[in-house]
Amino acid sequence: MAEPGDPQHPDDHDDHVGFASAASLQGRPRDVTPEPEAAPAPEHVPVLETAPPPAPEPDPDLVDPPPARAAAPERRPASADSIFEPTPGFTGRSKDRRAPVQDPPGGGMSLYAVYALILLAVPTLGVSAVIALLAVTGRPGPEDALSRSHFIYQQRTLWAAAVAALAGVILLAAPFALGVPILFLLALWVVLRGASGVWNLKSGQPISNTRSWWI
Repeated sequence: MAEPGDPQHPDDHDDHVGFASAASLQGRPRDVTPEPEAAPAPEHVPVLETAPPPAPEPDPDLVDPPPARAAAPERRPASADSIFEPTPGFTGRSKDRRAPVQDPPGGGMSLYAVYALILLAVPTLGVSAVIALLAVTGRPGPEDALSRSHFIYQQRTLWAAAVAALAGVILLAAPFALGVPILFLLALWVVLRGASGVWNLKSGQPISNTRSWWI
């Protein structure tokens, strides 16, 4: 081991550990080997992102066209008169309704009245039928074909009922009371004839066969 302070000895490490060595005291510069500089860190190079390839355009022959949009209804400014006008929907519904059947021009109310008296003949024991017979006897019938067909139908019904009722009353005194079934069938026939006539008159239909004795 070298003596302390011997600057010529290679084992003199005093100048490396911070002690004042003989070389430093003699004014000689220190042999300091500079440490190698560290290599600079590589700069960050941004990675360029490649754009995705464009999507292929669809074939116009294979793609359905977009549905056409309905044009919006034109809006009119509200006015004072518009609140009294019916809406288009209400007007359309009113056109679909059937027009009410009007009464025949030849005195439809009188025809209804006679039919009502015919239908009440059974509950009134023939009194209303006598009144109806007097109403259709001795006066000319209506001029239009519809009302005239019902007028003749009522005349034939009332006159036939009057004759059958008289025969039934006479036959009540006969053996086996033959007048009872006659009067029963007569009452049923009068009611059916009156109901059929009212139905046709209400529907605006004439009597197809005024000479028939059936319904």
